[in-house]
Amino acid sequence: MKTNKARRVIRIQRGRMNGMKKSFLRVLSTGMLAGMLSIGAALPAWASDLTTSELRITAGSTSAYINGSKQTIAKPYKFKGVTMVPVGVFKKAFGSEIRLEKNDVVKVKEGPHTVTLTIGSSIAWVDGVKKEMGAAPKMMNGVLMVPLRPVAAGIGATLAPSSSAEMVIRLLQTDGSTDDDEGSINLDEGKTRIGNSYYGWSMNYPSDLMILQTGEQERMMTFGAEDSSYYLEVYVSDQDVNLDSDDLLQQLVQEAKETGDTVLDRESIAKGKTPYARIVVKDADGVLWEMRQYIKDGRQYDVYLADYGALNYKDLGKRAALLNSFQPTYVQSDRTIKDLSTVDEGMRSTWNDDYGIELKIPAGWSMDNTQMIYEAKDGAYLQLRVTSAPKGATVQEWSGQLDKWMRETFTPESYEPIGSYTMDVSGETAEVNEFRYNFGDGWQTEFDVLLQKNGYRYYAEYTFPEEQTKDREWFKSIMKSVEIDFDTVADNFGQLDEDPYLTDKTKSVTRTSKRYHYSVDIPRYWTPYNDRFEYSPVVYTFTGGQFSIAASEDKSIEMTVSQLREAYAEATKTRKNFKLISSEEMTFAGVPAFSFIYHEVDNGVPYTGRQIVFEQNGTTYTITSGLNDANKTEVQAAALEKAVNSFTFIK
Repeated sequence: MKTNKARRVIRIQRGRMNGMKKSFLRVLSTGMLAGMLSIGAALPAWASDLTTSELRITAGSTSAYINGSKQTIAKPYKFKGVTMVPVGVFKKAFGSEIRLEKNDVVKVKEGPHTVTLTIGSSIAWVDGVKKEMGAAPKMMNGVLMVPLRPVAAGIGATLAPSSSAEMVIRLLQTDGSTDDDEGSINLDEGKTRIGNSYYGWSMNYPSDLMILQTGEQERMMTFGAEDSSYYLEVYVSDQDVNLDSDDLLQQLVQEAKETGDTVLDRESIAKGKTPYARIVVKDADGVLWEMRQYIKDGRQYDVYLADYGALNYKDLGKRAALLNSFQPTYVQSDRTIKDLSTVDEGMRSTWNDDYGIELKIPAGWSMDNTQMIYEAKDGAYLQLRVTSAPKGATVQEWSGQLDKWMRETFTPESYEPIGSYTMDVSGETAEVNEFRYNFGDGWQTEFDVLLQKNGYRYYAEYTFPEEQTKDREWFKSIMKSVEIDFDTVADNFGQLDEDPYLTDKTKSVTRTSKRYHYSVDIPRYWTPYNDRFEYSPVVYTFTGGQFSIAASEDKSIEMTVSQLREAYAEATKTRKNFKLISSEEMTFAGVPAFSFIYHEVDNGVPYTGRQIVFEQNGTTYTITSGLNDANKTEVQAAALEKAVNSFTFIK
């Protein structure tokens, strides 16, 4: 079930969403007026009929200002250095005529000017002249996003950035009222239902229904009425258990209890093609909601509707037609359905504005666009990274260093290079290295894509279980989709870190704990999981291994050792692949200590672990280390042993 319901935090503005008629500024620009007066010219007769309309817009913000009046728009964003805005802002701000032709051709007309755009093409025609825009118009959640600067210039507007990172667009035009509706292009003509083809649901599309927000990769979609009288949310989650309508009703009631809602009505509907459950609740703010749940084909559909005018649970009956129209199905051949899904050929577009990278990812994958990490449920994994290139370094040297890193990380029987080749990535030649490795639980295939340009390195790491041939095909599709604006990194960053895979495994840094009175040398290539040395424990990980130091002022060394012995004895009896190799007393860091070494196979991965327990001035210390057999190379084993033996007490 969903644990963070958007309905708990979203509050719809109660004012009318379609705004007010704008009032144009009835003045000429100061510069134009001064120019006319300086040559003694009289103002022409038509000057009093001109207005300067102003639009202020900021990438990443849903707030726009039209002649000083705040308006809500679909969020602009930057791609390849180009600010993309909803095409409707040109009608909203300037009254421009916007027309959709031939399904993918859009014309923006303003006075004598016409800008012709094609969805998916970066080429525009401005008054019959071909122009390159730098980015292509694209549909985003039912809204057409277009390049701001070329379209604004094409209709005769001026554009300049302000000191607050806003883009200020001004257009001198003849007076006349305009329609403030941002919809501008009638993409809804003939659409009587609305839904999502990827997640497989649809419902009626009344004329007053507005699309508000899409989140969690389209799992959540929210809607509202033009007059803010109701709010509707559809949320889709995975559900492997085939629940019946009574089970769903129990879930809904339990959810209401957990959130403090008062249940006013409940019903389990077992008849029909798709059984479902519904309840009506009053939330802490006094708002009445109807909540429904459906199960179909491994997915759970939660539908929430809030009626802001309802005083009695029976009042929600007037929304029954809309709620009853919901179906956990989507008919692809039905052209009356407005499809809100952005999934195209099984892939979803995503991007990172900071690095100027856009790509397509298989639709079912999780996406962390900030870290540029993408994962599939079947184990496929993609990470992109941008780093600074060492001065004078080449891609060939970089490739060799990565191969060296792998050979230092995996034993010869666990790592095998397959080959190298080149491929085109965003118009540049990249080197691709293919290899395979095995932690012990099965062979993985990995592709490393290396691209260096303008002093920066672009690195893609793609790995998957090698028997999954479909993931190999996804790799080709993903890399073909990659578009990089190579100027963006230089605009947004100076010197970046170098590739962490190139860190010398023999180098370390000394860390100390004043509270627990010790120091230890940590290899620089290790990744800190918890590196606050004034707290316990500190934990580091690295490929195939881990290292931690725990310090306790509450447990004696006798108790700690006794508990470990009991745990190891129990593991030997109950865990088939567990073996205690040694248990002995020793001297460590100048004090008496106990050492335990064991070997285990965990989820198919064999590894060796060690724990050393010792005491000093009333504090009991436990150093735990582990290393997979597949990663127990001479370099890694030496680095781990050096770190363990570097532990020293300090005053």
